[in-house]
Amino acid sequence: MATKKAPKKNAFYAQSGGVTAVINASACGVIETARKHKDKIGKVYAGRNGIIGALTEDLIDTSKESAGSIAGLRHTPSGAFGSCRFKLKSLEQNLAEYERLIEVFKAHNIGYFFYNGGGDSADTCYKISQLSEKMGYPVQAIHVPKTVDNDLPITDNCPGFGSVAKYIAISTREASFDVASMCKTSTKVFILEVMGRHAGWIAAAGALASTEDTEIPIVVLFPEITFNKEKFLAKVDGLVKKHGYCTVVVSEGVKGDDGKFLADQGLKDAFGHAQLGGVAPVVASIIKQGLGLKYHWGVADYLQRAARHIASKTDVEMAYAMGKAAVEFALKGHNSVMPTVERTSNKPFKWKVGMAPLSKVANVEKMMPANFITKDGFGITAKCREYMEPLIKGEDYPPYKNGMPQYVRLKNIGVPKKLGKFDLK
Repeated sequence: MATKKAPKKNAFYAQSGGVTAVINASACGVIETARKHKDKIGKVYAGRNGIIGALTEDLIDTSKESAGSIAGLRHTPSGAFGSCRFKLKSLEQNLAEYERLIEVFKAHNIGYFFYNGGGDSADTCYKISQLSEKMGYPVQAIHVPKTVDNDLPITDNCPGFGSVAKYIAISTREASFDVASMCKTSTKVFILEVMGRHAGWIAAAGALASTEDTEIPIVVLFPEITFNKEKFLAKVDGLVKKHGYCTVVVSEGVKGDDGKFLADQGLKDAFGHAQLGGVAPVVASIIKQGLGLKYHWGVADYLQRAARHIASKTDVEMAYAMGKAAVEFALKGHNSVMPTVERTSNKPFKWKVGMAPLSKVANVEKMMPANFITKDGFGITAKCREYMEPLIKGEDYPPYKNGMPQYVRLKNIGVPKKLGKFDLK
């Protein structure tokens, strides 16, 4: 008598934290690769609004989407399944949440867990891989790297960063051209505020706007460098006297010598971090009071991470490759790992997919190396430029219709629930 074959394990995919212009390209890589291995993977369920979708058993059946719709994710920005800022507490603080995740996975025969996010997501992925073994229901947990901040360790860069860097570099150049044309009788300084709480990678990208053939006076304010008002004003004053204008690119996470964020207004976000925003007007006020120069300021905010229309081709390719590799790693039996980008050559730029253990990724933040920042603390070195320029190269435009990019909106059909209600703490 033939033994009954066990049903194929399903996969669960979720998006976490701040979305990017290319996170959906990673989703595309995960789902398309899983569909190519139907003999080993059943359905791919997505969490509606990230890990919250797993906790509340609000799952999306991606098998209801056409091949064309899934392919369209590659050129669609933001998070197609919804993301969230919800950090699971430690196992000791709230074991019930982790046990609930395993219960949901067990109820829906999920054996593969692909979590697409940054450092907090890597930590969650790592804990689930550990707990599932202890609970007797092994789940292969693979972290898919994503963050515009470029602060995950081990990987050469993080998918999402190349595109935001390209947007900031181009925006800085274009805004600088504007200021230069008006500086004789109007604005002398333009201040652009960019994301980056602790790491100045995005701010550094603003300096890419100035090249040998298109020199632009740019001052970069990094979170890694303590803000010194006197030195800053002297730098701006010197550039304005020499060029007639200058552009300041400031990271939201810049701190004063008191250790406090210049933009800290005493508010907290969902993770308990200081709610930042508004450093540009602070810097503008310093310039006005110290130098009396006319200024304008802008905040890139969501625009910088949603700009799929001008995404880096290199970034799109890496994002897709990370999603594809996550599935391939799982099928090879790997667990508690993250696919990485390994740079093998600078000139010409070449890279390959690597792999890192989550135990070395979780809760580790990668800052700008000291040798990437100029000695005066206001610019980037040739070494930093060599690292960053390949990441913004290439264009991968979405299809257009009537002058507008055509992005995909999925049906996101839910999966019938099998468990009782779960209240989030």
